[in-house]
Amino acid sequence: MKREIIITSDGSTTIHMPEWNEQYHSKHGAIQEAYHVFIKNGLEAHNAKQISVLEIGFGTGLNCFITLLEAAKKGISIDYVGVEAYPIQEDEILQLNYVSELDTRNFAHKFEEMHLFPWNQKQQVHDNFYLTKRQQFIKEIDDSNTFDLIYFDAFGARVQPELWTEAIFQKMYNSLKTNGILVTYSAKGSVRRAMQAVGFTVTRLPGPPGKREMLRAVKEK
Repeated sequence: MKREIIITSDGSTTIHMPEWNEQYHSKHGAIQEAYHVFIKNGLEAHNAKQISVLEIGFGTGLNCFITLLEAAKKGISIDYVGVEAYPIQEDEILQLNYVSELDTRNFAHKFEEMHLFPWNQKQQVHDNFYLTKRQQFIKEIDDSNTFDLIYFDAFGARVQPELWTEAIFQKMYNSLKTNGILVTYSAKGSVRRAMQAVGFTVTRLPGPPGKREMLRAVKEK
C-alpha cells in the first residue's frame, strides 16, 4: 500500500496512506497526540518507577521515542515491547522529524538505533530502557500477566475493524498484570463496549487536539 510522509498541524511528521485516507498519527498533531494519549494518560497515570510497556503498532517509533525521553528525564526503568506487522522503511525513517521537533538532538542516535535494531531481540537503548520489537500480527499475541501498560495505537476501526474486537481486547486483558492500564486514542462506543465485555473498567477522558474523547481501560482483577 502506498505511503507518504506528511506534516501534521503541530509541525511534526506522520505517514499517510492515501488508499485508506488514514495516518499513523493524528493529522491535528502527531507529537501532541502521542504525549496526550500515551504519556499524560498512560505512563504518568501508572506512576511507577519500573514499568513494562506493550505498544500495539510500533510504526514510526514516535511513542517509543517519547517514552524513552520521559524515562530518561524521570529516572524510570522501562521494558518496552513494540508489535508491528509491517515495519516502515529506512527512507521513511529518515524523513521523520521527531528529533528536531522535540529538540532532542542528543538523542538522535537513539531514535535511529531503535529502528535499526534487529527484530525479535531484546536490546538496551539507554541506561534503564530496553526495547524488543516483535514483528507479528496482533492476533498472534499470547502474553499472559506480563505488562503494566498497553499503548493501543492500531489503525482505526474504520479501516481495520478486526483490530477493535472483543477477541483482540481479550488478548490485551490477558497480557496485562492486575491493575494494568490500556490507553487508546479511540473513543468509539463499540470499542468501549468490547473492552467492558472482556472485563476492563473503562473511563472516557478528554481527547487530544482534534478529538473530543479518548479511552483508558484498567484490569482491576
